[in-house]
Amino acid sequence: MFNDIAKFDTKNLFSIIKDSWKQADYGWNKNINLSISGQYSSVMISGLGGSAISGDLLRNFLQNKTKVAITVNRNYTLPSWVDEKTLFIASSYSGNTEETISALKEAISRKCKIVVITTGGAIENLATEHGIDVVKLQEGFQPRYALYNSFFTLLRVFVSLNLAEISDDYVKSLVDMLKECGEIYSREESLAFEIAKNLQGSVPVIYTAADCNDAAGRRFKGQLNENSKVHSWWMDYPEMNHNEIVGWETFSSSSINYKVVNILDKDIHPRVLNRFKIINNLLSDQGVAIINIESNRSTFGERLLECVYLCDWISYYLAILNKKDPGEIDFIHHLKKKMSEV
Repeated sequence: MFNDIAKFDTKNLFSIIKDSWKQADYGWNKNINLSISGQYSSVMISGLGGSAISGDLLRNFLQNKTKVAITVNRNYTLPSWVDEKTLFIASSYSGNTEETISALKEAISRKCKIVVITTGGAIENLATEHGIDVVKLQEGFQPRYALYNSFFTLLRVFVSLNLAEISDDYVKSLVDMLKECGEIYSREESLAFEIAKNLQGSVPVIYTAADCNDAAGRRFKGQLNENSKVHSWWMDYPEMNHNEIVGWETFSSSSINYKVVNILDKDIHPRVLNRFKIINNLLSDQGVAIINIESNRSTFGERLLECVYLCDWISYYLAILNKKDPGEIDFIHHLKKKMSEV
């Protein structure tokens, strides 16, 4: 299979994924000077796709490290509670995401404290026009492949605004971990490749724990869609136990090859972990194949990032196994073109 990488990976995304640690290092060590200050009642991060996932990841990562509520917005408009006491962060890698630009205009009208994170584009022009702080991202990536750039830049913004305390040494340990994992997962005999082979020909059903590691599940679903060109879905525990669980009663008569992927962590609430165990047994009795993904790193932040990174590799390898270009997103380009005409 590795001989097929050069054939299908036309943008050399293999190297970009392997070097994700460089993005992390760049994002964290970038010099950031912000003019805004003060107390915030809440933080709203507005973005789509990979730019929004960095906000989800931050929300999980800082769940026990910040006292401010973090919400991620994926829409043209803002909820009514967003006001001048809200820190609004507009995140658009391309700088031309129309939903995020629309939300930014609304945040300006509501007199929010604002930071824009981007590589440029229309959103930078709008921010400059209104005297808004702009934090520039490293250029040259597709948005979903810039996650580690976006996430560590966002984390640095939070630390700069005294919304969280994260040490340079801890971030260095995260960067070193990504570098180490890049060496491991880039090998054909890696866990990432084994799981990709296991998932080939299936519809992955991803389960995570709400408000703990849900960002990892949402990210994995999106990566399977964009990179691997497969359908997938994602749901959180314990909500899944109150509705979706019943859908599995018909698994034995389904013509679709569903496979469950649980992304687990030892910090998940003990009662929720019990639910995972019970459901695993129930689904196994129905003949459902189950893959459990879990990191054994010492800190939650390390474990969260390792699971996200592992799943990035899985989606990449599955694309190659499916004889698809992981960098091709023709349907998205088609939609954007048509939207520009209406």
